[in-house]
This record gives sequence, C-alpha cells and structure tokens, in this order.
Amino acid sequence: MKIAKLALAISVTSLVFAGGARADDTLWQDLGGVDAIHKIASDTADNFLADPRIKATFDNTNMDRFRILLGDQFCVVAGGPCTYTGRNMKDTHKGLHLGNADFNAVVEDLEKAMDKNGVAYATQSRFLARLAPMQHDIVTK
Repeated sequence: MKIAKLALAISVTSLVFAGGARADDTLWQDLGGVDAIHKIASDTADNFLADPRIKATFDNTNMDRFRILLGDQFCVVAGGPCTYTGRNMKDTHKGLHLGNADFNAVVEDLEKAMDKNGVAYATQSRFLARLAPMQHDIVTK
C-alpha cells in the first residue's frame, strides 16, 4: 500500500506545481508547522539509519547537520517559512549510484515518520507529490 501511495504521488505531480509553494499554500501548516516538520525530518533520519536497505548510504554523513537540512528542505517544499541552505539533490546524490529500490526505501521511511507523527493520509500524499520530482536527481542507476 505504501508503494501505491508513492505511485499516486508521482501521478499527481503533474497536477501539482513543481516549482515550489504558492503564497496561499497551507501544506506546511497541515504537516503541523515548522517544529512538526523538523520532528518528521528527524524521525525520518532515524528511520534511514535503522533501515538495512539504505543505512550504509549515511555512513559518512554528519547526521545532526543532515537532520537540520532535511527539516529545512521539507519545510521549503511544503511551502513553509524556512530557508534551505544545503546542496541541490543532483550534486548531493552524484556518485552514490542509487536506484529506484533505494528511493522507495527513503519514501517508506518518510511515510513511517509521518505516520508516527499523526500526519493524515491526504496530507502525506500532497507532500509526497511535491517531493516526487526529486526522484530524477536522486536515482542515478
């Protein structure tokens, strides 16, 4: 069912603006606001480290910094009042040779974090639709 949610999110991406949030956007509020988004990001990072499918990808990562940057990125993608100062996804993932299975694991770990934080299914789907275009920069094999 979780992969079906990703497929749905990818299919509705064409209906969602991929260039960022609109001025009247409420997704970041529906996710619970800035603090809740950063909590989701932190829980997602914990899930990555516990996931045997992808944990090795983070072996040389400063996870404290990663959690902050992931939270800021999630906030920006959701239309919140944050600033993302990290690298773009293409440069960040260059040379990691990640495939669709890796990307799906990341999505599942994010969904698990959103479930843990009580994010409604419809809100999860809207957020995943915003993140889905990043797949093209993350998946390199």
